[in-house]
Amino acid sequence: MHVLLDGPAAAPRLTRLDEHGAPSAEPETVAPEGLAERMRAIEVAERPRWVWDDTALRYPAVVAAGVRLARCHDLRLSRAILRRSARTAGTSLAGSPPDGWDREPLPPAAPDAGEALFDLGADALGELPADALDEYARQRAAIAASTAPGALGALLAVESAGALIAVELRRAGLPWDRERHEAVLESMLGPRPAPGRRPRGLERILDELRAITGLRALNPDSPTVLVAQLRSIGVMVGSTNQWELQEIDHPAIAPLLEYKKRARLMTANGWNWLDAWVRGGRFRPDYVPGGVVTGRWATNGGGALQLPAQLRSAARADPGWRLVVADAAQLEPRILAALAGDRAMREAGRGRDLYRGMVDRGVVATREHAKLGMLGAMYGGTTGESARLLPQLARAFPRALALVEHAAREGEQGRVVSTLLGRSSPSPSLEWRALQARAAEPDAADAEVRRARTEARSWGRFTRNFVVQGTAAEWALAWMAAVRRGLRQLPEAAAAGRAPGPFGEQAHLVYFLHDEVIVHVPEEQAEDAALIVREGALEAGRLLFPGEPLDVPVTAAIVEDYGQAK
Repeated sequence: MHVLLDGPAAAPRLTRLDEHGAPSAEPETVAPEGLAERMRAIEVAERPRWVWDDTALRYPAVVAAGVRLARCHDLRLSRAILRRSARTAGTSLAGSPPDGWDREPLPPAAPDAGEALFDLGADALGELPADALDEYARQRAAIAASTAPGALGALLAVESAGALIAVELRRAGLPWDRERHEAVLESMLGPRPAPGRRPRGLERILDELRAITGLRALNPDSPTVLVAQLRSIGVMVGSTNQWELQEIDHPAIAPLLEYKKRARLMTANGWNWLDAWVRGGRFRPDYVPGGVVTGRWATNGGGALQLPAQLRSAARADPGWRLVVADAAQLEPRILAALAGDRAMREAGRGRDLYRGMVDRGVVATREHAKLGMLGAMYGGTTGESARLLPQLARAFPRALALVEHAAREGEQGRVVSTLLGRSSPSPSLEWRALQARAAEPDAADAEVRRARTEARSWGRFTRNFVVQGTAAEWALAWMAAVRRGLRQLPEAAAAGRAPGPFGEQAHLVYFLHDEVIVHVPEEQAEDAALIVREGALEAGRLLFPGEPLDVPVTAAIVEDYGQAK
């Protein structure tokens, strides 16, 4: 059964829909203060799929009231997929002019807004059109008329499940030990400085740099100024990128790299970050499902997708609880092998480290070569060691390498490519197409031809990886959905202390990073949660590749803090 939630925040409506998506009863208008409890009653009794305009707008207030829902259909996220998918290219939805349903994700949330983030008002809900029922009908028609309705339906289901999970991750928060975080900062930077001042630890390194270079006004915080200052003493750099500095033999380079490392920690995850993003012992990032065109998530703040290794020990379970840190091994190359039906590559990694399997089969000499070569194949490495290794990989795994090469050629020709379930790449810009057209003319200048080739190859590198990264994102969404469902089947435990509502004493997801999840679980259920995580990976593999399920080994470490899992 489906239930549509629409209407403004001041007068929300619930409408039951039949199997065809048509109303089966008159809409029920609910008082805003009673909406969550009414939804709880329907959820318990009927287990429907909720249909609404935008999970990021509708679900936070429901979760904040202590209610969790099992399934939904997010119309905004689904519209974005259906609008661009090559599998719906012939439908009326794909050909219709843009409208309010094509709205981009919510703008960044204020990091210090607290619970106000879960109390969005009528103005926010009014950003999308009011015709949610009509839009649902358009989307159902587009799926039915597509060239792969089953795959697209699965994609929209896992995308919408991801939207529920993103809201719950923010509500639950990753348990965070502020004192441990501050201890790391003090050990690397010194005591917290006054506003606008450098920490003592950075000042010490800066004094060393000035003594080595003889530049009393050396300013490592400005890349432009730093390049000019280094060149003035004969250190001929073109930028302050780490990879370039590491190639230079000069006594100032080592302390300069150390300064940059510590300054980056202060800027990205220093005391200001703690004040903004950690509240009530929880780090609460603002995830954006589908924030990247491949389907990967992004964040609107907090840097959850880039937590530095030295701070992972600050992610610490509550007393009586544990973290289950789960990591999918070599997800993208395994996805590539399965997509291509490359049995030799699948066998190389079956039940073990894929890169080590390549070495054991004599494909390459070292594990590092295997990893470097596969990254070059998937991301378009055309120079250096990765390019040298590609012919060896192509001989051993011809179908896998042919798949990414075909995707690259499609992109170079300006065509779109699609993931396994049907998310399609965007088309190149009109400027890109105009450049290619001009370069194809008989009297095109050599410079314009070279530029067009460069731009074509660049777009080909994007489409080369789109198919693999996008399908990996689909697997990850299916994995998280399976884990979430499995954890909800665990009973509440007698844990010491309760997690934020509505999670209470029940295991729940608290973190996600592309191919990694963290579960916060009462200690006595940690082994059960680890099993759920591993079984969820198998379920995701069966969903995407039912004929020959994807083999993705998942490690599940039971730890007190995130740092112990690495």
